[in-house]
Amino acid sequence: MKYENDPELSLLKRSQTIYPDSPDNALIEGFHNKFPQRDYVIEFDCPEFTSLCPVTGQPDFATIKIAYIPDEKCLESKSLKLFLGSFRNVGMFHEEITNTILEHIVNQIEPKWIRVLGVMNPRGGISIRVSAEYSKPSYKEAPPAWVYQDTTIRGLA
Repeated sequence: MKYENDPELSLLKRSQTIYPDSPDNALIEGFHNKFPQRDYVIEFDCPEFTSLCPVTGQPDFATIKIAYIPDEKCLESKSLKLFLGSFRNVGMFHEEITNTILEHIVNQIEPKWIRVLGVMNPRGGISIRVSAEYSKPSYKEAPPAWVYQDTTIRGLA
């Protein structure tokens, strides 16, 4: 296997999974993109996201959707799963959660473009959707129009 000796993929190679207790203690890993010259979109749907309300301590549930155009690195999914799981016992407002996810991913893999969408389940009869986006200053292309279409079309009914 070509990636088995990749020093950047330490979490994927571990025989035992260690669950981080906060996003600051979590590690996001990436692997070499074999097609950096081509713009293509990678999507992650994470329907089991949980965190805590920072005021009441009550659990919050959400779907996190990530769409990005990779540059030199692609996001490794196990590290993303562990990173998102690290929010489970952390109190944060939805806006902070979405932007924290975006910043951690941008800092680690430096994508050409990325959008993180947090679709929070209703609490008190109100559902909240938070979208945060980043584009490298050197990236002048627009992402495909479908990434902005109504997310009910894309499986978030």
